[in-house]
Amino acid sequence: MDKVEARRLLEDFLDDLKTRSREELREFLANPVCIEKTGKSGTVYQIEYQALWDKGPGGDLRIIASIDDSGLLSSLLPMTSGFLVTPLGETID
Repeated sequence: MDKVEARRLLEDFLDDLKTRSREELREFLANPVCIEKTGKSGTVYQIEYQALWDKGPGGDLRIIASIDDSGLLSSLLPMTSGFLVTPLGETID
């Protein structure tokens, strides 16, 4: 997996998620989503993301995303990143 390309795709994807409201992001609680994105190299990557309560319902909402290129090693150890959304809707990296 091209780690530079994968990191760029993952961070761009998370930046897009950060523009959504907290209520929109709550839709991903216990409902993981998997999408595909193609890098400039032509490699197809899978991005899986979901939302979790960080310290219990009503508190911070943690968004977690992982990316891999369906290769054996990257599928077992995908690159991950995420952010928090506070009850006031502020994002924290």
